[in-house]
Amino acid sequence: MSDDSPVDRATKTFVAHRNLLFTVAYEMLGSAADAEDVLQETWLRWVEVDLDQVRDQRAYLVRITTRQALNRLRTMSRRKESYVGPWLPEPLLTTPDVAQDVELAESVSMAVLLVLETLSPTERAVFVLREVFDVGYDEIAAAIDKTPAAVRQIAHRARRHVDARRPRAVVSQRRTRAAVESFVRALEDGDLQGLLDVLAPEVVYMGDGGGVKHAALRPIVGADKVARFLAGGLDRNTIPITLVPTMVNGSPALALHLDGELDCIITAHVEAGLIRGLYVVRNPEKLSRITSETPLTLR
Repeated sequence: MSDDSPVDRATKTFVAHRNLLFTVAYEMLGSAADAEDVLQETWLRWVEVDLDQVRDQRAYLVRITTRQALNRLRTMSRRKESYVGPWLPEPLLTTPDVAQDVELAESVSMAVLLVLETLSPTERAVFVLREVFDVGYDEIAAAIDKTPAAVRQIAHRARRHVDARRPRAVVSQRRTRAAVESFVRALEDGDLQGLLDVLAPEVVYMGDGGGVKHAALRPIVGADKVARFLAGGLDRNTIPITLVPTMVNGSPALALHLDGELDCIITAHVEAGLIRGLYVVRNPEKLSRITSETPLTLR
């Protein structure tokens, strides 16, 4: 097979844009496993395309990915209706380099992905393409089968919705890491006051066990309730517990191991040096990539 065969050309282009396509799909879906499936579906359609007829191959690939992600997002919406307890995005192991891109790190954070969950599938697609990747209105219109004018209206509505709910300020990695380190010390020492000192008064704790692992079935709100819940859940006299710092979704996080086995990923949303959101994923289906995949650079 020659180097300039249609399949080789398609492969080179797809590989060149794979990180971008994965990030688009992940931000639309909040699931790395589903994003990988979308990329597989995108490839199967891309390899059948006559590349000589494609003016902008990157835009065409984004269009295919967006359509496949939209189809899957609508299916996932029905699946989430029967989900046991809170649904959290699948944690994504990332390299420290992702944190240097402040806009990208914020857009894949648990806090922002949870805000995107409150959008309709079409609004989410438009917001991700326009606000995160600066895709033109005409390209978005072609991807979602809307007019450019309609896309502008959807983008405005989605932006206003997200701005009203997204974190108030982007916090430096240094301050986030310092808050997480204080949180770890308090947990390891069983220091209830230490936990109270690092948790914001209005902190929200969300746990995702997916009905497979034990987790709070509703969000826990308030520093005192969250601190006591955490302190009561860590009995080191029964099972050895290890907290390992890691980078998840572009921010410092923790991998909690029970008796040497990964039990959950803990991510924190920090503002003004205090933790305002704690997101704990225990669902084993959402942790498989953490132990089997190398960190992603995204984009």
